[in-house]
Amino acid sequence: MEKSVVVLVERKVRHKLYGKYVKTSVKYLADDPENRCNIGDTVLIEECRPLSKKKRWRVRTILEQAA
Repeated sequence: MEKSVVVLVERKVRHKLYGKYVKTSVKYLADDPENRCNIGDTVLIEECRPLSKKKRWRVRTILEQAA
C-alpha cells in the first residue's frame, strides 16, 4: 500500500419505510503519489482511470491536516 490511501466516505441516507436517517459508509482506495496524507486527514478525491485492481481514485488536495 505504498503511495495509496484508504478514504472513508460517510453519508446520512433517509430510510424509505421508517424515515429515520441511517449512516452509511464506503471505502475508496486512492492514489497518493507523494505520500503526503496522514491518518485523520480530510482530503478531496477525484475519479481517474483504473490504476490497479481496486484503485480508481486520486487524491486531489488535502483540505485539513490531522491534529
